[in-house]
Amino acid sequence: MSSTLTVVGLGSGNPDQLTVGIVKTLQKATSIYVRTKEHPVMSAIDEWNLSIESFDGIYETHDSFPEVYNTIANQLIDKARAGEVGTEIVYAVPGHPMVAESTVQLLRERCPEQGITLRVLGGESFLDEAFTRLGFDPIEGFQLLDAAGLNSTLIQPQLHTLIGQVYDVYTASEVKLSLMEIYPDDYTVIVGHALGVQGQEDIVSVPLYELDRVEGFGNLSLVYVPRSDEDHLRQRTFARLHEIVGILRSPEGCPWDREQTHDSIRKNLIEETYEVVETIDEDDPEHMQEELGDLLLQILLHSQMEEENGSFNIYDVIQGLNDKLIFRHPHVFGDASAKDSEAALQSWDKMKMEEKRLKGLSAEKTSVLDGVPREFPALMKAYKLQKKAAKVGFDWDDIEGVFSKIEEELLELREAIEQEQSHEDQVLELGDLLFAVSNIARFIHADPEEALSKTNHKFISRFHFIEEHLRLQGRSITDSKLEEMDEIWNLAKTQIVNK
Repeated sequence: MSSTLTVVGLGSGNPDQLTVGIVKTLQKATSIYVRTKEHPVMSAIDEWNLSIESFDGIYETHDSFPEVYNTIANQLIDKARAGEVGTEIVYAVPGHPMVAESTVQLLRERCPEQGITLRVLGGESFLDEAFTRLGFDPIEGFQLLDAAGLNSTLIQPQLHTLIGQVYDVYTASEVKLSLMEIYPDDYTVIVGHALGVQGQEDIVSVPLYELDRVEGFGNLSLVYVPRSDEDHLRQRTFARLHEIVGILRSPEGCPWDREQTHDSIRKNLIEETYEVVETIDEDDPEHMQEELGDLLLQILLHSQMEEENGSFNIYDVIQGLNDKLIFRHPHVFGDASAKDSEAALQSWDKMKMEEKRLKGLSAEKTSVLDGVPREFPALMKAYKLQKKAAKVGFDWDDIEGVFSKIEEELLELREAIEQEQSHEDQVLELGDLLFAVSNIARFIHADPEEALSKTNHKFISRFHFIEEHLRLQGRSITDSKLEEMDEIWNLAKTQIVNK
């Protein structure tokens, strides 16, 4: 038969704030354990001549806080199971047991499984002192964040924000970097040490960039960021972007944006995509950032139109993508494994087929070639179609078969031209040749669209070289002979190589 395990909160640090019930529980306890003696209330408890055992030593023998908390919880459960009937073991923690206290959460999960009766007696939380000493009302909007798990996606400037567990300067530095993702460097933040503890309390207001220069960080330290409704503080948030697009499309928004439809801005989506690709080809990160923003705007606009129709919104798009990524990566988010990129692609294709099956798309009603968009550029589309056909064995055994096909199609094109066949027949033969050439790409593991893009870029660079070379001679390309241009072209080949 197990004894009762009672958890009590020691409050934020002022002994006068301990409840009568908690004091009585401590005084009549059979055994008292504290997570740490590094707490201001411990000096008062020592005056009561109570026998107390601390878990401070466990911090020295483990590398991480989760390991420490797990060990403490396990030891408390062992002690409770070994206790005699009628005995009461008390576990005392700083603050309130249900606020930022991982060991208590572990006990709540495990005690019922072990048949242990768990009682939790609340104490004053550091939140109580924060509301009082920092002077804000949480009803205005409030969030409590853990410094250890802080990242910019959690921060909402329109809420009062308390960041707890800022133990040291290193943690303060990490907090500063996360806050700087949202706030300007000189934004005023407040550091509170030992709030409510007489003789120890220290409240300091500093610009954000000086946060990790404040002295005195320890177990009773926190950072407070006052709420603000300033729009500029939300400029790095996705929610603000969604809001702006909604405003543009609203009756009070932009007349041009309101008039647009999926069809009217369809071409914009394609153009912006190609402009992003261009920045990739030019290895221009600054320009890429801008163009990615323009492309994202097109996605937001199309999603906003459907939100107005009530079919879906951008957050549905995001959820669908998240679900798809997790489902198609069981080797990352599940129990499957993929030793290399090829195995990962096979896993992706397998889960893609499973996804179709779950949606009721039977294999009998679909084609192997399904999934290649009609509007793809022709060369890219040819490459995708050939890849899909090759996956089911419709392919040459080796690259020699492709070369033979190219020679065959080239001969047929030559014959069509020499025999003066119809223009349509000549175009079809040209298409057959280009289709056969694109097959080479798969065998050398290259993308034909990318290969041709590189060649286009090379051609443009060399042609510009000819134009500039002639300009320096006081001439233009229109009054130059082919032989001259060809000579300069060969010079360009030696001077700018493949650029």
